[in-house]
Amino acid sequence: MSTHTHDHDVEREEIDLYDPRLSRFDIVREGARRDGIEIVHYEDPFPIKGTKAERRMVRAVASFFLLTGLAATAFLIIYIWWPWEYELGSNNTKLYTPLLGLTLGISLLGIGFGILAWGKKLMPREIAIQDRHDGPSDRAQRKLTGETMAYIVDELGIKRRKTLGLAALLGLAPVGLVAAAPLIGGLIKDPTRDRILFRTGWDPAANGGRPVRLTREDGTPIRPEDVSVGGQMTVFPGIPNGATNEHADSPTLLIHLREGDAQKTLDSAKPVNEGSQWENFVAYSKICTHAGCPASLYEQQTNRLLCPCHQSQFLITDNARPIFGPATRSLPQLPITVDEEGYFVATSDYKVAVGPAFWERP
Repeated sequence: MSTHTHDHDVEREEIDLYDPRLSRFDIVREGARRDGIEIVHYEDPFPIKGTKAERRMVRAVASFFLLTGLAATAFLIIYIWWPWEYELGSNNTKLYTPLLGLTLGISLLGIGFGILAWGKKLMPREIAIQDRHDGPSDRAQRKLTGETMAYIVDELGIKRRKTLGLAALLGLAPVGLVAAAPLIGGLIKDPTRDRILFRTGWDPAANGGRPVRLTREDGTPIRPEDVSVGGQMTVFPGIPNGATNEHADSPTLLIHLREGDAQKTLDSAKPVNEGSQWENFVAYSKICTHAGCPASLYEQQTNRLLCPCHQSQFLITDNARPIFGPATRSLPQLPITVDEEGYFVATSDYKVAVGPAFWERP
């Protein structure tokens, strides 16, 4: 295509937009003139079509989109088939998240570089100046707008450069699947089946039907004298892998209340929490009911538990009720007692689901 210019000084009569002899560019140029736009520069980077330089640039842009498709496909393969449950020791499970980030990053970079190269190297260069005007669009303006949009498609060169269109399709289609994969993946397994949402590592079924002990991260059990008055300790279920991601829903805060605070907590217990407190000790889930962050900043003077992510605060002496911030549901309380050996155990699992509030609760 030859370079088109707009003569600022020559007055022209309006042309018939429905004249079949007009090219699409003629209509676009007329539309620009009617809309107060001065096209001061217009240049096709490849006025001679099909040159080696153009084909080379088309291949370069296509390669970016194909790289995007390969990286996005790799993301899907890793997301679906790579072992994702973390295991201690030397194994491939620790590569799951880094590989997802790497492949997703490469696919997004491929899209960005592909679009930038397409726009900078293959699209015509145009400089236009438009005067502002107000008012509704008439039928002719709608015709001009439609033809302009169609002309933009022509300028992209998809019809003529079929390699680019195919590469963009092959490259961007897997990216759409990448966006859908986490959503679809979360629906593959019914979370309410077998009451998955209501079972954690504190379920006696995970311990052969026996009450599960409260343990430190290293698996050692905890006695009442291990927690000072006004103090707190993060505890985990005393079962295999109880302190790993396999039971990420189970971290619990064990708190030793003062005498008066313990009595206040006992008196205010809701029916679902009755019998969950042992003497001056209470245990609440550490998983914030707003967004799942660890609510672990305990202020013993006010008996408030703070979630550092979004500043939700829970009043421990009142069923860990939210009193500030975006959380809308109390922290679940873990029923505890002491076994015959003097160690803390959970008498049952949590009686309500842990974590962020959701649509179905027992």
